[in-house]
Amino acid sequence: MEWTGLNELREKFLSFYETKEHLRLPSFSLIPQGDKSLLLINAGMSPMKKYFTGEITPPAYRVTTCQKCIRTPDIENVGKTARHGTYFEMLGNFSFGNYFKNEAIEWAWEFCTKIMEMDPERLYISVYLDDDEAFDIWTKKIGVDPSHMVRFGKEDNFWEHGAGPCGPCSEIYYDRGEKYGCGKPDCKVGCECDRYVEFWNLVFTQFENDGKNNYTPLKHPNIDTGMGLERLACISQGVDNLFEVDTIQNIMKHIAKIAGVEYHTNEKSDVSLRVITDHIRSTTFMIGDGVMPSNSGRGYVLRRLLRRAARHGRLLGINRPFLAEVCDTVINENKNAYPNLVEKRDFIINVISTEEENFNRTIDAGLDVLNEMIEKSTTKELDAEDAFKLQDTFGFPIDLTKEILEEKGMSVDEEKFKELVLVQRKRSRDAHKGAGAEGWNDTGVTTKGIEKTNFLGYENTVADGKIIAIITDDMRAEMLENGVDSFVVTDNTSFYAESGGQVGDTGVIKGDGFTFEVENTIKTNDGVFLHYGRIIDGDSAKIGDTVKTEIDADRRNCIARNHTAAHLLQAALRKVLGSHVEQAGQLVNEKEVRFDFSHFSAMTSDELKKVEDEVNAIILSSQAVTMTEMPIEEAKKTGAMALFGEKYGDVVRVVKAGDFSTELCGGTHVGSTGNLGLFKIIAETSVAAGVRRIQAVTGTGVLDYITNLNALISGTANALKVANTADIEKKAVSFAIEIKEKDREIESLTAQLTNMRSGSLFDNATEVKGIKIISANAGEISVDELRQLSDKAKAEGENVVAVIGAINKEKGSANFAASCSKGAIAKGVKAGDVVRAVAQMAGGNGGGKPDFAMAGAKDIDKVDSAISAVVEIVTALIKE
Repeated sequence: MEWTGLNELREKFLSFYETKEHLRLPSFSLIPQGDKSLLLINAGMSPMKKYFTGEITPPAYRVTTCQKCIRTPDIENVGKTARHGTYFEMLGNFSFGNYFKNEAIEWAWEFCTKIMEMDPERLYISVYLDDDEAFDIWTKKIGVDPSHMVRFGKEDNFWEHGAGPCGPCSEIYYDRGEKYGCGKPDCKVGCECDRYVEFWNLVFTQFENDGKNNYTPLKHPNIDTGMGLERLACISQGVDNLFEVDTIQNIMKHIAKIAGVEYHTNEKSDVSLRVITDHIRSTTFMIGDGVMPSNSGRGYVLRRLLRRAARHGRLLGINRPFLAEVCDTVINENKNAYPNLVEKRDFIINVISTEEENFNRTIDAGLDVLNEMIEKSTTKELDAEDAFKLQDTFGFPIDLTKEILEEKGMSVDEEKFKELVLVQRKRSRDAHKGAGAEGWNDTGVTTKGIEKTNFLGYENTVADGKIIAIITDDMRAEMLENGVDSFVVTDNTSFYAESGGQVGDTGVIKGDGFTFEVENTIKTNDGVFLHYGRIIDGDSAKIGDTVKTEIDADRRNCIARNHTAAHLLQAALRKVLGSHVEQAGQLVNEKEVRFDFSHFSAMTSDELKKVEDEVNAIILSSQAVTMTEMPIEEAKKTGAMALFGEKYGDVVRVVKAGDFSTELCGGTHVGSTGNLGLFKIIAETSVAAGVRRIQAVTGTGVLDYITNLNALISGTANALKVANTADIEKKAVSFAIEIKEKDREIESLTAQLTNMRSGSLFDNATEVKGIKIISANAGEISVDELRQLSDKAKAEGENVVAVIGAINKEKGSANFAASCSKGAIAKGVKAGDVVRAVAQMAGGNGGGKPDFAMAGAKDIDKVDSAISAVVEIVTALIKE
């Protein structure tokens, strides 16, 4: 067998199956589309579930792919051994009711022995215990020696996940030779040692499981095969594990060069090299597919991987941000197969750089606190409350805490930690409960059997229809009475249902003798439009009533202006900031457009002006806005932008504003950019790391904005006692200079007072074991003065410990500041320990660094007694 690079192997496989009339599809995104059961795509067939179930018609009945996959159940084990990894690619060929076992087996053998030129004597095959059909094909048709065949039971060779399609499978193994074996005389396929490597699994989906283990044959059985690309590369390249495969080894070499270490010379550094190599591959592809760092879901997986990689960089002695450099190598090694990585290079590197820099700040503060907690712990288990505080207050993740504790032979009470997290989540949920239409949960039960709504609202503001369902208190009803909040479903509607960031229409549904006021319109996954509201005129309505659906046309026009503005805004942002800009969310209502987008720094005033000018230029040129339905493949050829993560059907709606903007969109829009009137950005803020938000207004919204701004200017002029609004700036500058001069004067007087206080406070110092201890209650002084006094006390000598207290009678609270000079620290006295013990005597707590720390307290009546205890507390901490 000839040595073949990983990239060449991928191409060999896909090209081979194209010769077998398979449609080559690009890898699906790592973000599952329309599948809430998965956080991230973890197998080649995962994105194609609905092709197998028949819910969606596949683009061809024979398909081949190389699918990006992420598996994260054992992140903490990645690096510790060379077997574990989170990112891999899965080669696969699939048949949706087309061919079956004969072809699947024949082509798999052909690829292995003819294309890859594997020695047939090194190949072994497993089949399901009762699958005589597969056994006979392998032995009688293909000619595999029965001694190279094994039969396994359900646990190993039968694919199923509860109710649904399932079937036996057949696996192909490669014998790597005796040197990889365990040496036992009964070593064979299925042994836990590394000799026999399973690299290809052929799944024959031929049964339907009713959920009670009753199996009926499928009319159209399917084929689903999966082969790990990295595993195939290990066999082809004759290497022991995925970290020694050519493209992956190139990534590791870059890391080793930055760290100044070599692989296979030190087990600890080897672990870190493997961790970083694996995690930077995963994170590069995840960000390329639109995953952003966050504290939940797949965003948290990304953050966790990046932070773990960054920490292992520190363990290798890399004390600067470096992951973005290595990301460049990942992109370069994969650029031909995944060109989107090159297109999004700047964006991916920005995300990684920002996250690594943020984490470096987090880890410095968190490590200090964690080390302090570890020092104080009297057992081998860290308190769950401490671990929770690290995560909740300092952003120091629990998995990192566990890893560091493990290195020190400690652990943490994970169950108690989880309880604390759940309590916090419940508090958060309780604070954000939905109500009415906003809290509607489409369970798929209440609307079951209701026909999909026919939406006529693109062309009409009024539509004729009839009531086909009424839902009150989550229950289906025949009749609706006056004043009762309910959902009304009609066969036809002019009401746009909330989707794609555009709010739902409001208006009325009129029938014979009643008027139903629509407060909001939403829709289910099945396309049933739900009009939420109540009867405001008349007694009742019932199923079968003929009605007219009438939207609030003025409100719709405002929404349409803002939605078209969102499209123009995105195009302008990409033109001014770069192609890394992608929509990360939006809200379009009658008042404004709120647009979230990927970008890593606050926009400058110059950038905002350029974006605003670009949009207004298109508005003033009055370009036609067209909306056209076309096949999705044709739409992609027009260069239409798609919303990442949005599910699109075979036919899509393309919204085009002149030659400036082309997007796939199902929302409502104006007929000409000129209808927007004017566009004004009113705010630009941060939403999350790497995500910015622009709020803007159009049309009458701009007039309202100008009116409010004029009112603010007039109010400011009155407050500053300026007759002419043009003089506001001059007056404000004058006030600022005056305030600055007064601040300097106050600062000077404060320093004089501090010096006067310090003279009397430091007179009563006590010396214990060579350490000068200064303690005093300074009374009602500011926190800044407290810090200054503490610093001044520390400057009294090399062996000084100072604790100063201060009270705030208005707030009923107290503060303590402790400082320790180098000599005192050398003798075991740390400011954080001292101030904590003192504050606890006054009902408080705190801590900090060894040389300076602060604490707060609740009981001001106990400040004097706490200060009196300073000498005793410090004496107990001094090490002989």
